[in-house]
Amino acid sequence: MRSESLDFLRTYLNNASPTGFESSGQQLWLDYVKPYIDEYYTDVYGSAVAIINPEAKYKVVIEAHADEISWFVNYISAEGLIYVKRNGGSDHQIAPSMRVNIHTKKGIVKGVFGWPAIHVRDAAKEESPSLKNLFIDTGCNTKDEVEAKGIHVGSVITFEDEMIILNDRYVVGRALDNRIGGFMIAEVARILKEKKKKLPFGLYIVNAVQEEIGLRGAEMISRRIKPDVAIITDVCHDTQTPMYEKKTQGDLTAGKGPVLTYGPAVQNNLLDMIVETAEKNKIPFQRAAATRATGTDTDAFAYSGEGVASALISLPLKYMHTTVESVHKDDVDNVIKLIYDTLIQLKSGHDFRYIK
Repeated sequence: MRSESLDFLRTYLNNASPTGFESSGQQLWLDYVKPYIDEYYTDVYGSAVAIINPEAKYKVVIEAHADEISWFVNYISAEGLIYVKRNGGSDHQIAPSMRVNIHTKKGIVKGVFGWPAIHVRDAAKEESPSLKNLFIDTGCNTKDEVEAKGIHVGSVITFEDEMIILNDRYVVGRALDNRIGGFMIAEVARILKEKKKKLPFGLYIVNAVQEEIGLRGAEMISRRIKPDVAIITDVCHDTQTPMYEKKTQGDLTAGKGPVLTYGPAVQNNLLDMIVETAEKNKIPFQRAAATRATGTDTDAFAYSGEGVASALISLPLKYMHTTVESVHKDDVDNVIKLIYDTLIQLKSGHDFRYIK
């Protein structure tokens, strides 16, 4: 990974981009990708679309989602303690003792998820963290003091942390799900530009919002673009660490390559093309199976309009929805390479229908 790309990734991951409040992250992403594209636009909820060859009739999407899980202020007690509700799939188990940033119009207010000391807890009756007992302490003693800082019901809260590199092998941080995807599709655009590759179709590089609460950004933007093909990238679970059951959750390993998913939402002819591309270019890959849905923006694109030939290339991730989400650098490079190699062999007008 080149140093300039790593610097962008660090800035992009460290910036907060909670569901419904993605604009600052989207601006960072657009600023990075602009030198490699012809034009761009955003929609009313913040999804960003960077385009190469906007005049082309045949449209190919590569897509990731920009939002991260977070919390909302739900109640402020008379004593100045803040109680929360989820914005997306935030994990109550990891919250105690975590530092947080509360985002207000006056700026960021620091806080901590407090928790009773081990000395005063009765092990036999010990409560587990839940939305009923989790609270944030901002150092204020009254509700009025909290509100004077600009905090109100509906203020969004993110965990405070920074990206690190673990053993020169893993990128670790908050919100790799799925800003690492936005990074990878931006890198595809950069490589196309630097290698002076001319595509015979329009390429729409999409960073969609609001995936974490139901694929909403992808639903909206897919109707606007009306693509012919969509290749989605997201994360999936590395299942090698404790408490995973491979018989039900698959046998996937960070460092062994991108994961290609089979399932009804995935168009098999497009998937076969991606598999053949990986084999031809000696890109390692793994396989996974989905049931009714992939649970990613693939579903939104596949079932948009009259249907879009869609496929999913996933990045194995450890510790999803925590502040230490971890991906292997080799997998990041190989997802970028697989998307790039698939694009440069794709012909304009390719008909993916099963029956012709």
